[in-house]
Amino acid sequence: MTRTRRFAVDFIRFCTSLPKTEECRIIARQLMRSASSVGANHRAAQRGRSKSEFIAKLGIVIEEADEALYWLEVLSDLERGDADERERPHREADELVRIAVSAVKSAARTA
Repeated sequence: MTRTRRFAVDFIRFCTSLPKTEECRIIARQLMRSASSVGANHRAAQRGRSKSEFIAKLGIVIEEADEALYWLEVLSDLERGDADERERPHREADELVRIAVSAVKSAARTA
C-alpha cells in the first residue's frame, strides 16, 4: 500500500473511532474527504502529462493535507477523540505537507 493510501485508510479508521456526536460526524466527514483526496491527487500528480500539471496536483495535495491538519486541530481544541490517537495522523499530515512542498519547489526550479 502506498504511503498516501495508508494515510487515507488511517484517517478513515481514526474517524470511525471518534465520538458519535453531531460535531464529530461533521468533522469526520471533512477529515475523510481531505485525507482521501491527498492520495488521489498524489496519484494524479505522478501520472501528470506535464511538469505544470504535476505541480498543480501537488498543490492540491498540500491544500488537502493541510486541511486535514486543520480539522485535527479543531478536534484537539474541542477535546474530542483520544489525544494520542490524534498525534500520529497529525505527524503524518505535517510530514506529507513538507514532502509535497519540497517536491513542488524542486519541480519549479527545474521547470
